[in-house]
Amino acid sequence: MNSEQQEPYVIDEEREEREIQAKYEELVAACNAVRPLSEQERQDVFRAYALAKKAHSGTRRKSGEPYIFHPLAVALIAVQEVGLGPTAAICALLHDVVEDTEITLDELRELFGDRVAVIVDGVTKIEDVMLMQQSESKQAENYRKILLSMCNDAYVIFLKLCDRLHNMRTLGSMKDTKKLAISSETQYLYIPIAHRLGLYNIKTELEELVMKYTNPLRYNEIAARIKNAGVTEQQLKVCLTQPICNMLDASGYHYTIKTRVKSVYSCWKKMENKGVPFDEIYDLYAMRIILDVPQEHEKEECFRVYALISQKFRPHPDRFRDWITTPKNNGYESLHTTVMTPIGRWVEIQIRTERMDTIAEKGMAAHFLYKEQHPDEQIDNNPVEEWLMQIRTRLENTEKSALDLVEEFKETLYTKEIYIFTPKGETITLPTHSTVLDFAFTIHSDLGLHCIGAKVNAKVVPIGYVLHSGDQVEVLKSRRTVPTEEWVSQARTPHAKEAIKDYLREQRKGYREEGEKKFAEMARRLDVAVNASNIARLRHYMKITSDVDLYYQLAAGNVTEKDMALCFDKDQGNPRLIFLDRYKDLFDARRRKVDTPIHETFNTANGRAFLLEKDYERFETIPATCCKPVQGDQVVGIVEDDKILVHRSNCKVAMNEMARHENHIVRAKWREGETVSFLTGVSMTMIDRKGLLQDITRLISDDMDLYIRAITLEASEGVGRGIIMVYVNDLQVLNDLIEKLRSIDGVGEVKRI
Repeated sequence: MNSEQQEPYVIDEEREEREIQAKYEELVAACNAVRPLSEQERQDVFRAYALAKKAHSGTRRKSGEPYIFHPLAVALIAVQEVGLGPTAAICALLHDVVEDTEITLDELRELFGDRVAVIVDGVTKIEDVMLMQQSESKQAENYRKILLSMCNDAYVIFLKLCDRLHNMRTLGSMKDTKKLAISSETQYLYIPIAHRLGLYNIKTELEELVMKYTNPLRYNEIAARIKNAGVTEQQLKVCLTQPICNMLDASGYHYTIKTRVKSVYSCWKKMENKGVPFDEIYDLYAMRIILDVPQEHEKEECFRVYALISQKFRPHPDRFRDWITTPKNNGYESLHTTVMTPIGRWVEIQIRTERMDTIAEKGMAAHFLYKEQHPDEQIDNNPVEEWLMQIRTRLENTEKSALDLVEEFKETLYTKEIYIFTPKGETITLPTHSTVLDFAFTIHSDLGLHCIGAKVNAKVVPIGYVLHSGDQVEVLKSRRTVPTEEWVSQARTPHAKEAIKDYLREQRKGYREEGEKKFAEMARRLDVAVNASNIARLRHYMKITSDVDLYYQLAAGNVTEKDMALCFDKDQGNPRLIFLDRYKDLFDARRRKVDTPIHETFNTANGRAFLLEKDYERFETIPATCCKPVQGDQVVGIVEDDKILVHRSNCKVAMNEMARHENHIVRAKWREGETVSFLTGVSMTMIDRKGLLQDITRLISDDMDLYIRAITLEASEGVGRGIIMVYVNDLQVLNDLIEKLRSIDGVGEVKRI
C-alpha cells in the first residue's frame, strides 16, 4: 500500500501561535452562532482552551503540527458541523488531556463540573495493562467503554465521531498499517453509529475517507469519472434548477436550493451491489429544495411543491419516498422523488422545510441542540434518549465478551423499527421483521423460553409469525415447551437469539467429551494437529459461535470429516462442475484444456508472491480464500496463529479483524518480478439462450487464454446465474475478463467474488 506523498511540515512557532489564536476565535464565533454565549460560558470555553493549550504544549502530531490543533479542530466540528453548543466545545478541547497529559479527571471535575468529567472519561481510551492482557481485544474493550458511557450521556458518542472524523481527515501522515487499522475501526463501528444518529454528512465523509485508504485505486478511478462529468452537471443546472426556481417564485415561496453530486463511495456501492456501470448511475446528481414555511403547514406545502414539480417533469414511478408522513426512526423527514430532465438524465429531488433540513443535517444532535437552547422546557419522546435506554441493559451484560456485546449492538444500527402493543396497550419497539419469539423475549426471558405461540389481533399464530407495526400481541406459553435449534432461525433480534443460544449451550455442555473425542479421531486421520487454534479455525469455518456448540455439532454428526478436510485444505478432489443439460457435450469437448494441471503451465500463488515486514519473514504466508487477492490488489497481512493470511485491504473479513486486533496487522506488498497465477472468480447473471456457455468458454479459454478451474451454472424461468473460477496473472487481466464477459449478448451483471 503506497503512502500519500505530502509536503514536509515546516515548524514556524510564530505562525503556529497566530493560527492557534485564530482557530480559538473561530470556535467562539461558531458557539455564538449556535446561540449567544453567556459570560460564564465564554469564560468556561476560554479556561478549557487555555488548559488544553498548556497541557499539550510542546507536543506535536505525526504530521508535525502542534497537538492543540487537533482538539481545536474537534471542537469546531462539534459546533459547526454537528450543531452542538459550548458544553461540547469544552469537552472537545479537553478530550485528550486525561489520556495524554498529567491532568486527572478529579482536576477536571473540580474545574468544570461532573458532566464535563463524565464525558471526557467516556471518550478516553482504556489503557489498563491488566485489562488489556485479560481481554481478547483491546479495541473491543474500548468500544464497550465508549458505548456504556454513551448510554449515560450521548455527547460521548457525538464527540467520538467528531474526533474520528478529524483523525480520518488527517490520516495521511500515519504509517500504512495505522491507516488500515483506523479505517477499519471507522468502518466497523463509527460509520454505523453516524448512520443511526442521522449524521449523514459525517457518515458520507467517513465512508469516502475509508474507501480512499482501503481501496485507493478504485477510489481514484471513480473520483476521476465523477469529475469528468462536470459538463453534464452544468447542463442540469440550466435545464432543471432554473425552471424550478421560476415555478417556486411564481407561487410566492421563500426557499433555498442546494445541489450535490453523489459521493465516490455511494457510486462504488451501487456499482458493486447492483452490477451497473458508472454511466448507468441515474441519481448521480440530486437537488434539495428547502422551504421557509410555518411549521403547522409543512406537510401540505411540501406536497404542493411536489405536485408543481411533477407537472413540469416526469417522475420515476418507483422512486417516490414519503418520509414526512412516516419519518425515519432517527427523526429524518423529507419527500424524495426522481424526475427525468430534458437532457435524458434522472435527478433525485428532495423537498423539505428548514426545520426538517436541520434534523437531516444534524441528525439526533438537533434534539440536544434544542434542549441546550431551551433548558427549562420539558421535552418528551427524545429519540436519542429512547434508543439509548433500549441498548443500555444489553451492554451492561457482563457475562458476554466485549466483542459479542459490540456485535450485538451493531446489529441494531441499520435496523428500522415497528411498534407493537401489549394486551394492556403498552407500546413495545422492535426491529422490522421481528417475530412472536422476539416479542416474548423482549417482555421477559422466561416468557420467551416457554413460548408456544401468540394471539395477534385475536388470531392464534405460531412462534415464527412476523409481526407488523400496530399489531396487538398476547403471548401464549407452556412449561413443557423449551427452545430447540430451529428457534434460533425463527428469532430476529440479537437479544432473543442470544437467550435461545444460552439455553441450548447449557444443555449441550454434556456433549463436550464426546465432541472432543470425535475431533481428535478425525484430526488424526487428516494429519491435523489437535490444538486450540485448529479448533478455533474449524469453528470459524463452520460459522459456529462457541466451542460448546462445536463439540455438540461434532457429537451429533453435523460436522463431518469432509467439513474438516475442506477447512484444513485436505480435500484433494476437484470441485463439482454443474451445467445445464444442453451444455454438457460442449463441456466434455473442452475438458482436456480446462482440466490441465495448473502446475504444468505456471506457478500458482503462494507465500513467495508477497514481501512482508522484516519481523514477519519467518511466518508462513497464505493468500486469503475469502477475498482471493490477485497481483495489483492493495493487500494487507493478518497474523493468525503461526501464519499470515494476505487479504485485499478492503476485504470485510480483514477490516473486521483489523478493527478488533490492531496488533495483528502486518504490512504486505507484492514481490516484483514473480510470475504467478491466482485463483479467483466472477459471479454472473444472464438470459439463458442457446450457445451462451459456448460463447463464455470460448472467450475465457480461446480469446483470453485463461484456465478455468470450475463453472457452476443454473437457470430458472429463462434467467441464468453462475460462478466461474479462473486463474489470472494480475488485476488488469481480471478486470478485462469482467468487461469482456459483460459484452457477451445476454450477459447482465458480472461481479468479482
